Amino acid sequence: MDFEIGLIVAGLFVGFVVGMTGVGGGSLMTPILLYFGIPPTKAVGTDLLYAAFTKTGGILVHNKKSNVNWVITGWLSLGSIPAALLTLWILHNIKADVTAINAVIKYSLGWALLFTSVAILFKKKLLDFSQKHAGDKFHSQSKTQNMLTIAIGVLLGATVTLTSIGAGALGTVTLFFLYPLLPTPRLVGTEIAHAVPLTLVAGLGHASMGNLDLALLGQLLMGSLPGIYMGSMLSGKVPDLFLRNAIAVMLFFVGYNLIF
Repeated sequence: MDFEIGLIVAGLFVGFVVGMTGVGGGSLMTPILLYFGIPPTKAVGTDLLYAAFTKTGGILVHNKKSNVNWVITGWLSLGSIPAALLTLWILHNIKADVTAINAVIKYSLGWALLFTSVAILFKKKLLDFSQKHAGDKFHSQSKTQNMLTIAIGVLLGATVTLTSIGAGALGTVTLFFLYPLLPTPRLVGTEIAHAVPLTLVAGLGHASMGNLDLALLGQLLMGSLPGIYMGSMLSGKVPDLFLRNAIAVMLFFVGYNLIF
């Protein structure tokens, strides 16, 4: 019973954080599942479907508040969905040491999160620099920006499918730099809208390979669905500076935990 309650509370906490910041789903939940003794393969597969269901609730709230840029979501998906399908095909057909691959990716992602957390803290200076040297034209829907968005989608598709980590953390960080004029609540809503189809495709692919625990998924959702709703309702009411700093601090600790 204590085990089940612990998983429900974990789902509530992670759902709240995801709803408020758009970050932390896989980055927080996968280490939590490993702490509870869930095998890595089951943790990744279950966490992916958990993220898909959890963030669906976030889309409804953010879309109602006009916090989703569907054009950016489309460009991201154009890269991430094919990359996820290709990664699933490789995992299914090539008998590689997936555990070793995941270890390398998580270690690299940990360092990336440490550096990006510092960068987010200096967002204003980076924004001033980017506007001064690139101008407003780049930050509109330019062809170069669209291609970079697709490339980011490819990176996210492969990384998320392999590790269940990156849809929120990497997605939000890269959108910060590509779309510095996008308000934080809208950036969060856009990231959540993109993460749903990506994690759903990757999660169903893992489920087809037997990497899914339905009972575990149900316990996590019992906590996460109300959690993400509460977090999403608060996201637009929290000052941008506080929200940005909260994301940075969270990414720093997640990155530190992934490495050490």
